Amino acid sequence: MKARMLRRWSAGRSRRMRNDRGFGSVEFAVLAVVVLALILTCIQVGLYYHARKVAQSAARQGVEAGRQLSAGEGDGVAQAQTFLARFGGSVQGPSVSSAGSTAQEIRITVRGRVATLVPGLTLEVIQHADAPVERWTAAP
Repeated sequence: MKARMLRRWSAGRSRRMRNDRGFGSVEFAVLAVVVLALILTCIQVGLYYHARKVAQSAARQGVEAGRQLSAGEGDGVAQAQTFLARFGGSVQGPSVSSAGSTAQEIRITVRGRVATLVPGLTLEVIQHADAPVERWTAAP
């Protein structure tokens, strides 16, 4: 009796083993695609935030240069462009403007595209900084 049950059990087991052949490869292929998509998404998010920080730093550099006494908006724009030329590799096609500046306040805006891993995907980054312009005032 035991021998007969053992043969049935081993026969059923071998049938299952034959039916499951190749299933591990399919599971691995599906799992590999999901893991790869997650990794690429993490890298793309990192690229986006890096480009954002570079654009923000360029805008701040421009504001600091443009707000100094006897400096102007053009000085701020030039400083932001210089910063982007040196450190802005992750911001593609950057443009810098001083639109929105007044006599009392300077505002520098940096726009550009983010380098992407997915063809056809375009991410734009827009960062600005503003500060009051330095000036002499009379003592009260």
